[in-house]
Amino acid sequence: MAAKILANLIVMGGGILARAVVQAYRQALTNASKNGVAQETIQNTIRKASTKITEQEARQILGVTEETPWEDIIKKYEKMFENNAKNGSFYLQSKVYRAKECLESMKESNKGDGNPS
Repeated sequence: MAAKILANLIVMGGGILARAVVQAYRQALTNASKNGVAQETIQNTIRKASTKITEQEARQILGVTEETPWEDIIKKYEKMFENNAKNGSFYLQSKVYRAKECLESMKESNKGDGNPS
């Protein structure tokens, strides 16, 4: 008899606790949306994901210096890109591509300024 009562208390208590947790979670979501916390978190995530790499990071990825001729940069890029396409990772391949893209845009901006590259 005591075991049955104890089992009923545990089941009822578990149900009450589960409902309280769900209610608290819903309230937390409501408060977050009212305060703009959820929207701010989403915007920060998007901002982080869309940031470009720096010129220094691009040069480190490709293993080149500021004095490296553009033809050598392209050769290094092609070699690294192909190696990662065959037996590397898509992540590394995309990093190599973004590095070349960054240096390419720097080259174009320097060309527009009249600076020799």
